[in-house]
Amino acid sequence: MAAMTTTPDELSATLFAAMALVFLLAGVVKGVVGLGLPTLAMALLALLMSPARAAALLIVPSLVTNLWQLRPWASLGRMARRLWPLQFGICTGTLAGAWVLGAPSSSWAMAALGAMLIVYALWALSGARLSIAQDMETELGLPMGAMTGLIAAVTGVFTVPAVPYLQALSLNRDELIQAMGISFTVSTVALGLSLFLNGHYSSADASASALMLLPALLGMSVGRSLRHRLSPLVFRRCFLGGLVALGLHMIIQQAASMR
Repeated sequence: MAAMTTTPDELSATLFAAMALVFLLAGVVKGVVGLGLPTLAMALLALLMSPARAAALLIVPSLVTNLWQLRPWASLGRMARRLWPLQFGICTGTLAGAWVLGAPSSSWAMAALGAMLIVYALWALSGARLSIAQDMETELGLPMGAMTGLIAAVTGVFTVPAVPYLQALSLNRDELIQAMGISFTVSTVALGLSLFLNGHYSSADASASALMLLPALLGMSVGRSLRHRLSPLVFRRCFLGGLVALGLHMIIQQAASMR
């Protein structure tokens, strides 16, 4: 699928509709399975535009939907203190990666994104689970965060290895949801700052990103209503299988364009 192009100051009606549909679908996925909006949105948007611009459009919908996931507020401070090494690593890794490697706009960013989607999907489909003792969290949190930030700076995806790391901690379901909300919120802010510092986050991108919040929220509402009618396990497997297919398509497309 060829990437669509537009002038920086305006969007064609076709591209705008495609973007809205992407965020609607990504919102449905998040509403059903509780995560996946940034990953799916980034994967589909990268088929329509440069990875840097796709990441810029992701900022507002990702930030707002993940802020909602920070609840309950009473336990937020305690969880944030527990996870500070991971969050510090995410910030430093993202900013350092953007400074050294640039925003996700290099000639191999598409292939890197595709590879990361495949790795994440295959890991999730495998059902593998690690276990990390609480006394090791401070020691491992910083490098896990730095690696997540570096990958986010290159690909715009900030799920690996942060999500597997959080799932390996001794957290109950509600704590895990809140922990992922903290991590995704910090990752979104760090990615937005890195894009801005590299000149890839304009006022036009910010406005377009804000407009994409509505379809994302609408999709989440639809997804939550479907959650009780669909099998979350089957839906999740279909979603992850789709990510593998998208990742392969991106790698093949990038390899073909380099010939």
